[in-house]
Amino acid sequence: MKDVAYFGMISAALEEAGIHRPALVVDLECLNDNLALVEKTITNGPALRIVDKSLPSLPLLSHVMQRLGTNRIMTFHLPITAAVLEAFADAHVLFGKPMPAAAVASAFAKADGSRQQAFCDRVTWLLDTPERLAQYASLARSLGRPLRIAFEINIGMQRGGFDTPDALAHALTLLAGGEGLLRCEGLMGYEAHAPAIPALFGGPEVALASARKRYMGFVACLSPEQRKILNSGGSQTALAYAGDSLINDVSIGSALLKPVDFDNPALAGLKPALFLATPVLKVQDTRLPGPSFMTAVMQVLGQFPRRGCFIYGGRFMAEPVFPQGLRRNSLWGDSSNQQLLAMPAGCPLAPDDFVFFRPTQSEAVLQHFGPLQVLECGKIVREWPVLQSG
Repeated sequence: MKDVAYFGMISAALEEAGIHRPALVVDLECLNDNLALVEKTITNGPALRIVDKSLPSLPLLSHVMQRLGTNRIMTFHLPITAAVLEAFADAHVLFGKPMPAAAVASAFAKADGSRQQAFCDRVTWLLDTPERLAQYASLARSLGRPLRIAFEINIGMQRGGFDTPDALAHALTLLAGGEGLLRCEGLMGYEAHAPAIPALFGGPEVALASARKRYMGFVACLSPEQRKILNSGGSQTALAYAGDSLINDVSIGSALLKPVDFDNPALAGLKPALFLATPVLKVQDTRLPGPSFMTAVMQVLGQFPRRGCFIYGGRFMAEPVFPQGLRRNSLWGDSSNQQLLAMPAGCPLAPDDFVFFRPTQSEAVLQHFGPLQVLECGKIVREWPVLQSG
């Protein structure tokens, strides 16, 4: 983990930039190292598709896309999809979850002609059932425009999608019997369950092999022109597809910043590049409300700290990492306003010092703290605005 000098450097950079509130810091040098590792690992492998919900900032997305040489985006939320299409004129977008047909119809109705054209030409909509296929066919008919679609397939995660190759073949028959207004671009099969499979049941390697085998059965249903996008992977598993001859499109997002939930052996080469900094407001000997003897009793029992600090904000989706030994206290409870953190003996924190957390994930978290503070060469060199959830 990073040392005293590293976090001292970030503290000084935040002070110099006049930031004295909870803020997310992106270490650009660590991010660039991660991008270089991903690019090297996936060389001559599948195309990389960047997940916008995990990196919900247009400048951040732009930086990542340029470094990895890709214009492919996986999207999940129509307001963000619209912003991405507007910002990146050559972006091609695949939905990572099926959108209600009514939501898509509403988006078309509110869009001007150029955005409607982008929805048709640069978006691949995800379909998971024959019923949704019929809804999208009806929508395309009412729009008088063809729509690009991909089929969600279940390759072991059990989160919906077409469950068997026979079910997909039936959907393709329905598609062929239509008016040509839905054009199949390929498949999306997610296997986020694989890293969580215990060794007792074969572990991640066996789970990924099983998912790939299932994927092959679905691909066999497609004609060659329907195989433009054969998408799988996610941040936990994307690097496992290096050199894969079946999957031609893999998704990655959060791993590039490596929040806590992505600390696993498959991503061991990647560095944490995202930190949450927040000022200390108060440092004091801790006391519980109520009878004074209760504080002493709980401290003797190890249930309540002797020293603690109250920080600016709290209840973060993040784990404290510096100074080492800081921890939340369940007896006191959490607060979104002034979180109590128990301090280890000898901890030198003082009011106005920064404490640092690593977010547990990047999606949603990046949208809660205002613009991202971009750290490079020991200074905050710029701010990257984030996309609102809409």
